[in-house]
Amino acid sequence: MSEQLMILVAGPYRSGTNDDPVLIQRNVDAMEDMALAVFRRGHLPVLGEWFALPLLRRAGSRAIGDAVFDQIFHPVARELIGKCDAVLRVGGPSSGADDMVATGRRHGKRIFHDLSEIPERRR
Repeated sequence: MSEQLMILVAGPYRSGTNDDPVLIQRNVDAMEDMALAVFRRGHLPVLGEWFALPLLRRAGSRAIGDAVFDQIFHPVARELIGKCDAVLRVGGPSSGADDMVATGRRHGKRIFHDLSEIPERRR
């Protein structure tokens, strides 16, 4: 039996959306669909958004990209990578997701670019 991994799913959040909430939600939905697939392979998926978005609401962020957003959104995901075993990069162009991959590499984490690269684990 392979070891269970905690895997950060990193993909576009704002990229290509012009900050349109409907398009941002599509990006989040795509990452969450991948998170479910990771879970079904026997691993524990996480998204930085799951941690950052509630904090942003509590911290008083009023708009994507405001000062509060910039203080919390990517820094939370970077911290989360330190607790994860791997990063799965999904979706299209995204400087933020690319930053998560680079951060993962600096921390010596495994980097996956396709779900098929993640070993299946039986529970």
